[in-house]
Amino acid sequence: MDQQTLIILATMVALIALIVAVIAAIRITMHRRRVQRLEQRRDDQVHYAFIINPSKPTAATTRARIKEYCANKGLTEVMFIDTQLDKDGRACAKEALSRGADVVIAVGGDGTVRTVASALGGTGHAMGIIPIGTGNLFARNMGIPLDDVEAALTIAVSHGSHRVDVGRLRILDDPDEDHAHAFLIIAGVGFDAVMIDDTDPKLKRNISWLAYFISGAKHLFAPKYHASITIKGADGEAYTQRDTEFRTFMAGNCGQIPVFSLMPDASFNDGLLDFEMIDTNGGLIGWANLFGDVVHQTITGKASQSPLSTHSHIDQMQGVQAEVMLDKPVPAQVDGDMLPETRHILFSVDREALLVRVPLDDGISATTQIPPIKAPLAKD
Repeated sequence: MDQQTLIILATMVALIALIVAVIAAIRITMHRRRVQRLEQRRDDQVHYAFIINPSKPTAATTRARIKEYCANKGLTEVMFIDTQLDKDGRACAKEALSRGADVVIAVGGDGTVRTVASALGGTGHAMGIIPIGTGNLFARNMGIPLDDVEAALTIAVSHGSHRVDVGRLRILDDPDEDHAHAFLIIAGVGFDAVMIDDTDPKLKRNISWLAYFISGAKHLFAPKYHASITIKGADGEAYTQRDTEFRTFMAGNCGQIPVFSLMPDASFNDGLLDFEMIDTNGGLIGWANLFGDVVHQTITGKASQSPLSTHSHIDQMQGVQAEVMLDKPVPAQVDGDMLPETRHILFSVDREALLVRVPLDDGISATTQIPPIKAPLAKD
C-alpha cells in the first residue's frame, strides 16, 4: 500500500472518529431530555405481543427486563413469540395478530423490525421497537433510543404513534417469489448488497456497523453493473435511462445511516422513495471523492455533491416506483437482509402504511403533500 493510499485512509478514519465523538456528545444531551419527556407519557392498556430474535446476545436479559417492566406497569395482556430459522418476524407477527394482539413490538435488529413491519403494514395495528441489534438504522431514524431498553419500552407501550411509508422490493424474475419484500430504510442492488453479504458476522458483533467498511474495501475495484432504469414520478410520468453504468443503485425510505446522511432528502412519510445511483472512476481517488461527497451532504443536509469531487458521481431522484432491468443477475438486499440474485426488480412504496410508536417530541412530524419528482432522468 503506497504512501498516498495510507494518507487517504488515515484522513477518512480521522474524520469518522471526529464525527462519532460529536454525535456521542449530542446523544448524551438528548438522553437527558428524553428521560424528562417520557415521564409524562401515558400507558396504553392493550394486548401486546413481543416478537424477539433469540439469536441476539442480549435477547435473554432484554426479555427479563420486559417482563419486569410490564409487571411493574400492571400490563397483564402480554405474549412473547420467538423468531426461528424457519419462522421469521413476518410469520411471528401474523401469528400474534391471529392471537388477538393489538400492538406488536419487534425486539431485535433491523431484520426483525423489517419482517414484523412487512406483516403489519396496512393492518392499522401499531408496531413498537426495542432495538437490540448492531445497526438499528430504522430505530435511529425514528428517534427511538438504542441504549436504553426502559425508554424504548415506555415509547412502545404508551400513546404516541406515527404513520410511516413502507418500501417494497419485488423480484420479477423468480417464479417462486410470492410477495414483495418490505423495507423501511434502504434496499439496493450492486456494491451495497455485495458489501453486506460479505461482512463477517463475528466482526459485525464486535465493531458493529464499522464491519461494513472492512467488507466494502474488498470490493472497491469489482466490475461495475449495467441496467436500464425506469422511474415513475409522483406526477405519474415515467423517466427512463437505458444501459446505464453504476456501482450501486439504491431506493431509500430513510436516509440516515450511522454517522452519515446517505440520502438527506429522504422522508419516511412523504409517499416517495429516494433513488440513488452511485458511480466512481479513477480507482481509490474515486472512492475518496465519494466519501467526501457523503461527508459534504452530511454536513450541509442537502443532496448535493462536494464541489471538490472529480471522480465520483451521485444521481439522486425521487419517485413512487422504479423498475430495474440488469444485464446479468446481481445481489440484492433489503435493510441489510440478502435476497436471491436477480436481473429484474420493481421498487414501490405504500404511503403511510405502517403505524409506529415513536417519541413524537423528537421533531418527527407529518407530511401531507407529495412533492414533485426531483432530478428526473431522460423522459421516455
